[in-house]
Amino acid sequence: MKLSYTERSSEDLDIAIAWYEKQRRGLGFEFLDCVEVAIKSIVQSPELYRIYYSQFRGCLVRRFPFVIFYTIESDAIIVHSVFDSRQDPQKRP
Repeated sequence: MKLSYTERSSEDLDIAIAWYEKQRRGLGFEFLDCVEVAIKSIVQSPELYRIYYSQFRGCLVRRFPFVIFYTIESDAIIVHSVFDSRQDPQKRP
């Protein structure tokens, strides 16, 4: 199944990587590795993760307080947000 990212999810990811990298050199890449593991799991079993609301499913990122929100379309998985769960829940996609 094809995987694509919205502009918002790409920006979320860039911001989080930069923030973690400022905290400690290399931590941004550790975060990215954990996100990639979660994405691989989503691609392998997209219906495994629960629906948080509407049609949006969420996969927790190991070690970091982030949830990857995505939808399953007819021919693709669309990642809508790499959401920092410390934010106001009203900011979810």
